[in-house]
Amino acid sequence: MIILQLILFCAVFTLMVKLGVGNNALNGLYFYPKAVQEKVYELGLTDRQTVNRKRKIFMTTFFIIMLVVLLLMIGLWNGVRDFPEAYLQALLFLEIMNWYDGIVIDRLWVGHSKFWIIPKAENIPFVQTWKQVLKKRGILTLIWIIGAAVVAALDVLIFGIIVKG
Repeated sequence: MIILQLILFCAVFTLMVKLGVGNNALNGLYFYPKAVQEKVYELGLTDRQTVNRKRKIFMTTFFIIMLVVLLLMIGLWNGVRDFPEAYLQALLFLEIMNWYDGIVIDRLWVGHSKFWIIPKAENIPFVQTWKQVLKKRGILTLIWIIGAAVVAALDVLIFGIIVKG
């Protein structure tokens, strides 16, 4: 069952990214390295204010939806009410999401899809190298150790109240 949930969680992640960028990679310019962003601004394809606004909207929506989905999977679908089990499940989901993002999204989808190539900026490297992926995902692995505790605490608080209420 947990494998199916992990697949669904990663599918929601992918769907969120796709909905966030729509049919135009410029909608996700905030995902790109600064050099690409600067070139796009120089070309007049968009501006910093628009990119910052889109980033704030996407990231806020993304984090809320991913948190709600994770809490529903752990607390409602799996019926977890104790902190240690909620923590382990949250950690598993967050770490799989972390590495899925680096390998499947960054390296495979972005690295092999023409969709992510921005015209007139295609000569600027925008796909993370394996070294960059490993460094970023390694740091996030440590961050999610704390993040999982927050998710577990929310799970116990929310679903503990619902069950007792």
